[in-house]
Amino acid sequence: MKDQDQLKDSISNWLQEHRTEGTKLLQRLVQAQSTQGNEAGAQTIVIETLTKMGLVLDVWDPDGKELQTHPDFASSKVHFDGSPNVVGILKGTGDGRSIILNGHIDVVPAGDSGQWEDDPYSGKIVDGKMYGRGVTDMKGGNVSLLLAIQAIQALSISLKGDVIFESVIEEESGGTGTLASIVRGYKADAAIIPEPTNMKIFPKQQGSMWFRIYIKGRSAHGGTRYEGISAIEKSMMVINHLSDLEKIRNSRITDPLYKSIPIPIPINIGKIEGGDWPSSVPDLVKLEGRIGVSPNETMDEAKRELEQWIENIGEVDEWFVSAPPTVEWFGARWHPGSIKTDHELVASLTENYQLVLREEPIVEASPWGTDGGLLTNVGKVPTIVFGPGVTEKAHFPNEYIELDNVFLTAEIIALTLIDWCGVGNVSINKKG
Repeated sequence: MKDQDQLKDSISNWLQEHRTEGTKLLQRLVQAQSTQGNEAGAQTIVIETLTKMGLVLDVWDPDGKELQTHPDFASSKVHFDGSPNVVGILKGTGDGRSIILNGHIDVVPAGDSGQWEDDPYSGKIVDGKMYGRGVTDMKGGNVSLLLAIQAIQALSISLKGDVIFESVIEEESGGTGTLASIVRGYKADAAIIPEPTNMKIFPKQQGSMWFRIYIKGRSAHGGTRYEGISAIEKSMMVINHLSDLEKIRNSRITDPLYKSIPIPIPINIGKIEGGDWPSSVPDLVKLEGRIGVSPNETMDEAKRELEQWIENIGEVDEWFVSAPPTVEWFGARWHPGSIKTDHELVASLTENYQLVLREEPIVEASPWGTDGGLLTNVGKVPTIVFGPGVTEKAHFPNEYIELDNVFLTAEIIALTLIDWCGVGNVSINKKG
């Protein structure tokens, strides 16, 4: 225990001594506006950092034409020229377990700048918090990963297993970057993704898919609307019908890891289009939405259940017998992911959390999907989601992260890498 405490103190001290550099790195990444298609600037900073660290680099633009033939490709675009994936490998000495540290560099758009107190990409620091789009989702977590590796290098800790750092594109739009890394051949014995979990440990995560439903009506003049069938009014029945399905699906969730989540696998209607003239009864409505997928079901099972539920809507209203709604699946999707709560990586992360913070971590299921589902199900790499970001501020105006948590997460992950990968030798004489 004395050696473990000494190692912990050495890592902690190094991180505190390099707090300014770590904070500046995060600030630079936030100021690099890496929305979809604009990731190159931020990735240049990542490449520069990995080069200074001496990691083995792999930089490539994913081949959309190749990837679109893969059954798990889900992007709305197929050309990724100028949007590179970046991988840096800290080679181990051998005979140790490998690990992937995966983080996405892309961020969602800032939205209405009027809802932000400062420029959305300012990287401004106030009272120990840094503000900016993407700082919590998830550039803060990415910097934690880099700092963890840097601390291990600086203390001359020689790991047996490889550490594969992945800075990927396109997570927010379906996971193309991580899929491209899997197709390129990157595998490991486990993975950590530092998405914004409020430093909770997520061994399970829901998946999700986007769907469209077309609801038909019968057109008529608005003055004699009783002669028509309003697709808008019928769409309300469809929405209520889906709400009933949501209740049924969630009633089956008994996993205690979901006990703090009000709706573990929601069905959300995010877009409605219908009608083309104020004085006409609308004859077509298009709904677009998202269905959550349980870690205990497949994407195909969730698809079939929603499709069959919509097929049965004629029992609710006879109009749908002659004019059944149609369902199609489109756009982004995220696989659910799950590893056992007694997995050795969960145990190691928990132990090191306790060592650093002197308290028990919260272990629960993720309320949203991540690239962890792809890594677990497609890459066959058991994955945990654990990071410093503020869950409630992801995608929100005035997004922020607590800087202390970036460095605490780096300390926890550094200790976990040492446990997981194994150590050939340890020298706690500081350098760098």
